[in-house]
Amino acid sequence: MNYVAILSNEIEGMGKTFVQALPSLVIALAILILTWALARGMARTSRRITARAQVRDDLKQLVETLVRLLVWIFGTLIALTVAVPSFTPAGAFASLGVGALAVGFAFQDIFENFLAGVLIMLRDKMNIGDAITCQGIAGKVEKITLRETHIRQFSGELTVVPNSMLFKNPVEILTDQHLRRNEVIVGVSYDTDLAHAQQVIEQALATVEAIDSDKGTVVFAQEFNSSSVDFLVQWWSDTSVQDLRLTKSQVVFAVKSALDGAGIEIPFPYVTNTFKEPLPLLSAKALQEERTA
Repeated sequence: MNYVAILSNEIEGMGKTFVQALPSLVIALAILILTWALARGMARTSRRITARAQVRDDLKQLVETLVRLLVWIFGTLIALTVAVPSFTPAGAFASLGVGALAVGFAFQDIFENFLAGVLIMLRDKMNIGDAITCQGIAGKVEKITLRETHIRQFSGELTVVPNSMLFKNPVEILTDQHLRRNEVIVGVSYDTDLAHAQQVIEQALATVEAIDSDKGTVVFAQEFNSSSVDFLVQWWSDTSVQDLRLTKSQVVFAVKSALDGAGIEIPFPYVTNTFKEPLPLLSAKALQEERTA
């Protein structure tokens, strides 16, 4: 048997087949290029339409992505039909069979993130620009795609989060409302007149302009601590006007100054010496007297 002749005939047959199919391949390639251009044009058109409709940024991105996807699906199917005459979309779906099930299991995470991304974009909450916290990640949402969400953490790092994680776990949206409540614990010594201390703290809060006066403030005696009687101090402020942390700093400054002016001591906590024996509580005044003695 002449193996060289057989191999030569096979190669020659493959060459003839390729030459015969070359026009179809060129047309299929042209269809793919046209599909790419059409996808860009349709995406640009959808972007203009959604911009006029004043749709949320995440919905704009969803519409644009789906338009691109649909154009590419139809374009690819047409190109395959031209390049491979025996190929038909119905036959391709029918021939998947068990293979489709295997592919489904293999790409389960991708499909899950895809569906989660669509649902995240469709819901009203958690839009681009919102500050959120989820599973220890806190930052600002910069981008939402069909598979992942980009979160710029408050410390500057960019975290790429799978959409399924944001869809399955509780997400705290910090910027859902401009008015937010914050609190601080203020401890006073046990020999303090609590009613007087409460009044002093309330007057101090009234001097902080960033606090929303309509929502009011809360100053409640909370618990007996080991070294002090603790007050729970709560207030509301508009985070769109001023940073929540700056308002809290102003509250701490105002309360500390007011308590010092009223002669109300904020006691030191118990400390432990090198022999692990508890030392008695000393106020600031007592410590000063002990140093001068």
